Amino acid sequence: MRLHSGRPGRAFALITRPERLRRWQAVAARVDLRVGGEYRWTITPGHSAAGTFTEIEPGKRVVFTWDWEGSTAPAAEASTVTITLDSVDGGTNVRLVHEGLGPEAEAGHTEGWNHYFERLVTLATTDDAGADDWAAAPDPLTELVSAEATLAIVQRVLRTLTHGDADKPTPCEDFTVRELVEHLVGSITGIAKSLGVAVVDQPEAAPEVRIADAAQPTLEAFQARGLEGTVDMGFAELPASMVANILNLEFLVHAWDFATATGQDLDVSPVLSDYVLGLAHNTISPQMRGKSFADETLVEESAASMDRLVAFTGRQVLAN
Repeated sequence: MRLHSGRPGRAFALITRPERLRRWQAVAARVDLRVGGEYRWTITPGHSAAGTFTEIEPGKRVVFTWDWEGSTAPAAEASTVTITLDSVDGGTNVRLVHEGLGPEAEAGHTEGWNHYFERLVTLATTDDAGADDWAAAPDPLTELVSAEATLAIVQRVLRTLTHGDADKPTPCEDFTVRELVEHLVGSITGIAKSLGVAVVDQPEAAPEVRIADAAQPTLEAFQARGLEGTVDMGFAELPASMVANILNLEFLVHAWDFATATGQDLDVSPVLSDYVLGLAHNTISPQMRGKSFADETLVEESAASMDRLVAFTGRQVLAN
């Protein structure tokens, strides 16, 4: 595959740096780029691959083990991915070899790599691979799978924010775009703390990077913990499933807030918005109105589930 992306160093960043991987392949990514360092990439909601880097030639070659999280295969049977970059006239050749797969797994991984390499070419050519259709409507949906899906949506909205957007008002009462980013970072880090995760915020980073860097370890810890029992949020012990519901609402409803404030179109699968609307009904009690949430606003019964969701959280939905 050839990337029209200049020197191999730029292509190397696209396949190794979390903020680049999120633009074409991963919903979330953790990368310790050194020999012996580990990575974990959430490729699509509910499906995370993890492994260890075994060889690294910066700008030229990277080799890493590959295993799906939750796989029953022994660690010794994890497959190996080798990506080699060569400079050619007009761009960079990218060659990927995935070894150690059985016939069935080989067919599935070939389809997957073809899908994501098409997105990589689009990103290198146009600087935007677009939303990943494979991440839009996960099946089956759970509270944590949908949290990963809604994270992908808010990250895509945040990626387009500019400095000129910072002081724009949002539908979230009394919050500008800048203040709403701070609120969302605080919500995620608060949940992370309750899960035993210390998130180091970087206020000078771009909004998408701040949210992604806070959300990735939070969701990884939540996936490892599961939804059983309760979580001590400091102000109360809440069912773990309710805390996951809160993450869904924070990601998806605030994605709508950011998109509305900055004039962006928000593309959400009805499958996902229907599911999160159900979570909202199970989470927002009458006692929370006037505190965490405003009163529900009126919307047509025939309205799309995304409109019904934001109306349920107290926002005014403009008629189309």
